[in-house]
Amino acid sequence: MQEISTKPYLLRALYEWCTDNGYTPHIAVRVDNQTRVPRQFVRDNEIVLNISFEATSQLQMGNEWIEFHARFSGKSHKIEVPVANVLAIYARENGQGMAFPVESAGGEATDSEDDETVIADEPEATAAAEKISETDEEPRPDDDGTKGGGRGHLKVVK
Repeated sequence: MQEISTKPYLLRALYEWCTDNGYTPHIAVRVDNQTRVPRQFVRDNEIVLNISFEATSQLQMGNEWIEFHARFSGKSHKIEVPVANVLAIYARENGQGMAFPVESAGGEATDSEDDETVIADEPEATAAAEKISETDEEPRPDDDGTKGGGRGHLKVVK
């Protein structure tokens, strides 16, 4: 029997943490042909989805799939996301959450060095898969060009 990944358990735990603290849980998702989302909202093969109780109907967070109904531009859509395609889960209000290594279609991690979990303090979907070196002490420029303007960054946890 194949061991179940810890990823779906971590997703459910962080979802619960967000809701218990009054935060709005969001997931960043890599979109492929298995992912069922409205394509007009996909940017660079990624989409960020609000999975709060208020934004979803019939939310099911299983070990293989996250499924729910949600409204986009007033129209209801059935959303189906493979757990393997979830790049990150975080609270919209403060960006706290967790990012995961990007997995290929075959379920293998594309970065095969070590299994790593990335803690996210930044809500951008594209930042979810980025890994920042622990020895990188120089603050990175923010969008406005200033260095280290208080925005969080990803930290690799081994």
